Amino acid sequence: MLERFYPDIYISSAYKIDFQKYYDSGYRGVIFDIDNTLVPHGAPADADSISLVERLKEMGFGVLFLSNNKEPRVKMFNDAVHAQYIYKAGKPSKKGYIKAMELLGTDRENTLFVGDQLFTDVWGARNTGIFSILVQPVNKKEEIQIVLKRYLEKVVLAFYKRKHPREKSGQ
Repeated sequence: MLERFYPDIYISSAYKIDFQKYYDSGYRGVIFDIDNTLVPHGAPADADSISLVERLKEMGFGVLFLSNNKEPRVKMFNDAVHAQYIYKAGKPSKKGYIKAMELLGTDRENTLFVGDQLFTDVWGARNTGIFSILVQPVNKKEEIQIVLKRYLEKVVLAFYKRKHPREKSGQ
C-alpha cells in the first residue's frame, strides 16, 4: 500500500542528480517543484538553481516548474531562470503534470519529476506515470502544514529505505 508513495529514486539534492545519464537514456523533460526542492521556501532563484537550469537547457532538456503556489511567487523565481511554469497546479492531481508534459512536448516515458514532498510531488508524478525523484528538503524550516506531513513521510520513507538500500536509492 505504501508503495504508491515511493519515489523511483531518493537522493539528497536536486543538484546531485546525474541529469546527463537521464538525457542519455532518452529523457527530454524535467518538471521541478521549486520550494524546498531547489531553494528554501519563498526564496528567489540563486546561482545554483540558475546554473542548473542553464545546464539542463544546454543538454537539450525542456524545463518546467510545477508549483502549488500562486503566480507571483512562481513568476519571481522563474524570472531569473527563464523556463516554463504552472502555478496553482493542484498537486497531487494529474492535471498539472499532464499540462506540464503538453507544454514541454514530452510524455510519460521521457519526463522526469523532481520534488521534495511524497504526498504531493511524488504521489502526483507516480499517479501520472512519470519517473519521480525525491530530494531532501533544502531547508528544515517549513510551514506548519508541511511539518505535519513530514512526520507521515518519515514513516513511508522508513519502509522505502528497507526495500531500497542506500546504494540503490541514489543518495
